Amino acid sequence: MVPAAMAVSVPFCHAVLPFPAAARAPLARSRGGRLGLASCCGAGPISANAVTCAAPVAGAARVGRRRCELFDLHRQVVPYVDSWGWQKSIVERRKALVGIDTDTDEDHSDTLIALQHPPVYTLGNGNDEKYLNFNLEDSPIEIHRIDRAGQVTYHGPGQLVLYPVLNLRHQKKDLVWYQRSIEGVIIRALQSAFSIKAARIDGLTGVWVGDQKVAAIGITCARWIVYHGLALNVTTDLTPFEHIVPCGIKGRSVGSIKQILQKASSGRELNDAELMDIAYESLIKEFAEFFQLSLEPSPDLLL
Repeated sequence: MVPAAMAVSVPFCHAVLPFPAAARAPLARSRGGRLGLASCCGAGPISANAVTCAAPVAGAARVGRRRCELFDLHRQVVPYVDSWGWQKSIVERRKALVGIDTDTDEDHSDTLIALQHPPVYTLGNGNDEKYLNFNLEDSPIEIHRIDRAGQVTYHGPGQLVLYPVLNLRHQKKDLVWYQRSIEGVIIRALQSAFSIKAARIDGLTGVWVGDQKVAAIGITCARWIVYHGLALNVTTDLTPFEHIVPCGIKGRSVGSIKQILQKASSGRELNDAELMDIAYESLIKEFAEFFQLSLEPSPDLLL
């Protein structure tokens, strides 16, 4: 029997998770103030100025923007059921603030959680077992049924996962618009940070580089509060994707930022931690800019 993530008791939800000191460490740079990474298109090393840190989009300086708490765990590997418990707890509190009446809205802030997961498969509420290349009882890794839309996908170390909990009453009450907007955020982040030209493919949710899917998106909504989010393959081991048909899309492959950059630079060795930091900083910058949010880093995940 596959455990349902929403039914799992998560006592950790009520604990304080310290903000990791490592996540605040500056990126290592080579001489001349440049990041030690060649751009995808061979235009030379990326300038330190090309990667915008979280600080400029955080805090009260962004007058008129909606507040968004940022829980930065992007260097940590967090069990799936823990992050799922955090989201559920946040959503339940937020639902109480907006109420059932659409004219009632005392919800004054959003939330963004960034992290990585240990190896895990998640099955969306429309999952068909024909997209699994194994029996459910014999899954090679942990597996959970959850309430997001879509089919099966994989999460694991080296994959940057963002869980935005946003009140779309302050954006646009349109789930298709929201998904397309998330795709646009990822596309701009890949271009600005790595000179990778990513794109959408008509009829297929996600972000693609050529025929390879590099980012998956899965969401659900309660009273126009959206949660779950996006998963971007940065330095991910792609082997576990071979045991599934990712997102139920046949005939296409998955890729990662590291794989794409190495191919463009003839196999040059790249620093995994640095790639993750760059991807994280670029992604949250584009996210905050598009949704007009003032990101406020929180030292603790207190739920």
